[in-house]
Amino acid sequence: MKFDLHTHHHRCGHAVDEIESYIRSAIDLGLSAIGISDHSPYFAAEEDHPSPGLAMAKSEFPKYIEEVVRLKKQYEGKIEVLVGVESDYFTDSIKLYADIYRKYPIDYLIGSIHISGGKHISDRGLWTVLDEEQLELEKFIYFDLLQQAAKSGVFQIIGHMDLVRRYYKDFMQSCGPLVEQTMQVFAETGAVYEVNTSGIERGEGINPCREVLEIASHYGVKVTFGSDSHRPMRVGEHWDSTITLLKQLGYKELIMFRNLKPVSISI
Repeated sequence: MKFDLHTHHHRCGHAVDEIESYIRSAIDLGLSAIGISDHSPYFAAEEDHPSPGLAMAKSEFPKYIEEVVRLKKQYEGKIEVLVGVESDYFTDSIKLYADIYRKYPIDYLIGSIHISGGKHISDRGLWTVLDEEQLELEKFIYFDLLQQAAKSGVFQIIGHMDLVRRYYKDFMQSCGPLVEQTMQVFAETGAVYEVNTSGIERGEGINPCREVLEIASHYGVKVTFGSDSHRPMRVGEHWDSTITLLKQLGYKELIMFRNLKPVSISI
């Protein structure tokens, strides 16, 4: 069974096209299931839409859920459409986020760290100017947030867990102990983490990298698959090579979710 749990669409401000275009692309590619998981609003912000290029407006969230639920019914029998959300984890407002999510028929939540130490991780201008001492501090902040997200119990999946890898010359030498500690937390909490293929096209490789996958396998942490596609043409991208790699590392299953419940898929 081939599936993809991490896809976006135009509401987040940095992806293109309608949700239905991603579903049709998934059908054309022979996927059995597709999860729509666009970026949640910044629910704790006073403004309705404080970051138009990063996440959807608060007023758009009910419409988003309604649209995915409608398409789930519309495409029943052709492909399974799952209602997902990629949600930022913020320590001070996690209860607010959790209370909101409980109101909706969500199949799964991806907890991702996009903002760490007050800096957006994708903003290279903020990260590449940090000196070694500052980077040393930042790695502890980042991995602590990942662990907090897993311990919160709000998320079924932890997204692209080594996203900061691009800023460390020797990531495993620098961050290896924190990676291992984080994987132990994932194992203890039952958090599933995502094998995300979007970095391959940016020349960064699969996320997390092979070394992290090996540590995860050692601790028995379960994984799922997400293309993190921001264009319909990228749905399910690099599935075959990802499955080959996971098998080499001893994985025998992937996890997907329905109604917040894990479903094991043999590979």
